[in-house]
Amino acid sequence: MSAGGASVPPPNPAVSFPSPRVTLPAGPDILRTYSGAFVCLEILLGGLVWILVASSNVPLPLLQGWVMFVSVTAFFCSLLFLGLFLSGMVTQINANWNFLDFAYHFVVFVFYFGAFLLEAAATSLHDLKCNSTLSVQPLLSDNQYRINVAATVFAFVTTACYGCSLGLALRRWRP
Repeated sequence: MSAGGASVPPPNPAVSFPSPRVTLPAGPDILRTYSGAFVCLEILLGGLVWILVASSNVPLPLLQGWVMFVSVTAFFCSLLFLGLFLSGMVTQINANWNFLDFAYHFVVFVFYFGAFLLEAAATSLHDLKCNSTLSVQPLLSDNQYRINVAATVFAFVTTACYGCSLGLALRRWRP
């Protein structure tokens, strides 16, 4: 019973939700944080990895297919992640966004590190000779080699960006 004699009904659980747990700002303010800047770099550099690997005509599909899968998937997931923060949807969805940020960047960091190693391995096979129909040729042409070197460097830098985002997410999740 309240002071006026009328009892206050408990809140309807169908209408009241606990607030989401997020320490990053929603809306355009996300771009003013280190995490927002790193996500933008991840998108930009990951897109470059994707473009460079695709432009090398993927001479080693077993190795570079994984690099393509990781770079394309991470590119679109990072776009979605940034879009959720820019649109402010993170304040509407009940989730522990600090943990989701950490988990996402951990998984992508591990996958991108593997993709970087595979791209470096594919690039290191430049001088490997293979039999074609009429002659023995190097596995990668000089142009493909240069493109793969650039893709390897950008894959490393992208991996480093995901690692920095992972560190920042860990600090937010476990202060």
